Amino acid sequence: MKYLVIAVVVILVLGVGGFFVYKNIANRADMENDRAFEEAKPDTAAEQEKTVDDTKTVIGKSADGHEITAYHYGKGDTNLLFIGGIHGGYSWNTALVAYELMEYLEKTPDAIPENMRVTVIPVMNPDGLNTVVGTTSRFSMADVPEESADTIPGRFNSNEVDLNRNFDCDWQAESKWQNRTVSGGSEAFSEPESKAVRDFIATSSPDAVVVWYSSAGGVFASNCHDGVLAETTELTSLYAEASGYRAFKEFNFYEITGDMVNWMAKQGIPAISVLLTTHRDVEWNKNRAGIEALFKHYSDESADLPE
Repeated sequence: MKYLVIAVVVILVLGVGGFFVYKNIANRADMENDRAFEEAKPDTAAEQEKTVDDTKTVIGKSADGHEITAYHYGKGDTNLLFIGGIHGGYSWNTALVAYELMEYLEKTPDAIPENMRVTVIPVMNPDGLNTVVGTTSRFSMADVPEESADTIPGRFNSNEVDLNRNFDCDWQAESKWQNRTVSGGSEAFSEPESKAVRDFIATSSPDAVVVWYSSAGGVFASNCHDGVLAETTELTSLYAEASGYRAFKEFNFYEITGDMVNWMAKQGIPAISVLLTTHRDVEWNKNRAGIEALFKHYSDESADLPE
């Protein structure tokens, strides 16, 4: 009888102990699941902060913490994207031509075809722009110092990376700009600015992209070893003919790696580089003609689609 009592007590002790061990393990598992779920959930506040309203989106921040903003015009399904200021203060006139486009669209909204949505990112490299102009916001020619032309430090972000060498087409850590060696970053998309553009393009799926640079005075098609897309060839020709710039099948003045529009070509996105003639001239009338030619091209295409 004594042994029976002892056995019952042992069983009870083991049972109670096992229950608490099981409960502790289960609680830990629940905590781990909750933590994993919280980590997997999107940061709702952050997502809401990105989309300010239906006219503009903060797509990210620069290495120095300046916001990079995309401005939206029109509500159609055909998406055209224009980007300026990738080389910041070195090519500040590319931001100014983007601002000219924004002012044009704000004053003449009827210029946008009904089937079109136009997005403008006027300053992709606010760090570099701030270095020279002293602002990352909308500015005018009067705000730019006379000695600013060809200001080389303003070309890079605050990490000293050339953003047009940080994209995933032939990326290299050490790249070339003319006869200089420049940083392409620690890896493709190492910089927050290029990541912001990459992610925005992934979510917005533009039908065509125009990027302004300076200076050479020409329209350049994009490619990343797979040849020039037929639509890119068409855009190059249309923009060049309307604007008066010379058309080029590729940029071959010197070898470049990590180029943004070439990466877009790798993604199958028609993209062209428009190089302004100097580092100071905006050449708005020329570019307006090129932009209007693209508007007409895409509005005509949509009209020809079967219902």
